[in-house]
Amino acid sequence: MKFSRLALLICLFQVFFLAAHAQDSSNCHVRISLLTCAPGQELYSTFGHTAIRITDSIRRTDIVYNYGTFDFDDPNFYMKFVRGKLDYFLSAAYYPDFMVEYQEDQRSVTEQILNLSCSQKMQIVRALEINMQGSNRMYKYDFVYDNCTTRVRDLIFGSLPGSGITKQLVPEGTTPRNLIHSYLDRGGEPWSKLGIDILLGAKLDRPLDNKVAMFLPDYLLKGVDSAVINKTQPLNEQKRMLLDVPSPVAASWNYTPVALFTILCGLLAVLYLSPGKRAQAVSRFIDSFLLYFTGVLGILLVFMWWGTDHKMTKDNFNLLWALPTNFIAAFFLWRNPLWLRRYFYVAFAINAILLAGWFWLPQEINIAIAPLVLLLLFRYAKLAQRRI
Repeated sequence: MKFSRLALLICLFQVFFLAAHAQDSSNCHVRISLLTCAPGQELYSTFGHTAIRITDSIRRTDIVYNYGTFDFDDPNFYMKFVRGKLDYFLSAAYYPDFMVEYQEDQRSVTEQILNLSCSQKMQIVRALEINMQGSNRMYKYDFVYDNCTTRVRDLIFGSLPGSGITKQLVPEGTTPRNLIHSYLDRGGEPWSKLGIDILLGAKLDRPLDNKVAMFLPDYLLKGVDSAVINKTQPLNEQKRMLLDVPSPVAASWNYTPVALFTILCGLLAVLYLSPGKRAQAVSRFIDSFLLYFTGVLGILLVFMWWGTDHKMTKDNFNLLWALPTNFIAAFFLWRNPLWLRRYFYVAFAINAILLAGWFWLPQEINIAIAPLVLLLLFRYAKLAQRRI
C-alpha cells in the first residue's frame, strides 16, 4: 500500500513536471513573429515598416501590433510634428486588416517566426498588454533612437537576456545618414535627401553599432536573422514571404539638385560679371534674395535646434552657410553702412572655413550645397569691397 502511494506520487510529480516543461516549451499555443514591410513610394514609407504579430491558436486570434500610429486628424498636427511633440502610439489590428494596406500599395511583407520559449512569449505578450493601456500607448517619436522599429527591437531583445548577434550588420564607421542616403538614392528621392541633409544635424553622423543600426526595419530583420539565444540557438525559427512584390525601379536621377544648383549658380555668376547698370541692378536684387533666403533658412535651423524636441536637428553645421544674420543684413543692403561691409568680411571668412574643412566637419554637408557656398563666397567678397 505504501509502495502504491509512493508510485502514485512519483507519477503525479512526473505529470506535473512534463506539463510544466511543455508549458515552457516553444510549442505553446502562442506564436510571435516579426513583420518587416518593404519601402513604399511615399516619403513617410521610404524606409519600410516594422510590426509584431501575435497568433494564439487556442483563442483563435491573430493580432498585429504597430508602434507607428499617429492621429493625422489632430487639430495641431503640423505644429506638433514640426516641434517634435506629436504623440505616436501603439495600435492593434487584425492581421487580414493590416495586410490590406500593403496589398493595395504593392509592398512586400516578410515574416520571421521567433524561436522563443513559452515564458519568453508570455513576457512579450504581457509587455504589449501593458503598453496598450491608457497613456502607456503614447511616446515621443525620434527618427533614430525611438521609433516604430526600435520599440519592437527593444521588446524582442529585452525579453532575451544573453542573446547576441553573430555578425556585423553594417561596415565599421557607417552612420545613420549613410543608411538613410542608401534608401533615398534607391528610391530616387534626391530632393528629400537634400532636405533631410539640411535639417538634420551632426548627431546623424555618429558611427553606429548593431543595436542602433536596427532603427531601420531591414536591419532589424537582418539582426533577427543572425541573432542567437542561449549562445547557439537561432532566434529566427522560420522566415517566409507573406507578400512578395518586385521592388519598383526609381525613375528619378539622383544628381538633379547638384546639376540644377551648379547650372543656376553658374548663370548667376555670369550675370554678376556682366557690365552695365541694368546688370548691376539685377545683381542687387539677387543679392537681396540670397541674403533673405539663407537668413530665413538659418532662422529655421536655429528654431529646429533650440525650439523643438527633435534630437537629430541639433548641432547643425549648415548654419555655417545659412547664416541667420543674413536676414538682418538683407534689410541694410541698399544703404551699405560700414558695419555691413565688415559683416560681409566675417561672412566670407566663415564660408571660406566651411569650404576648406568641408570633408573634415563632424557633419556631412550635401554636395548640392557646394555651388551655392561658392556663389555666396564670391558675393561676400564683392559686397565687402562695395562703395556707394
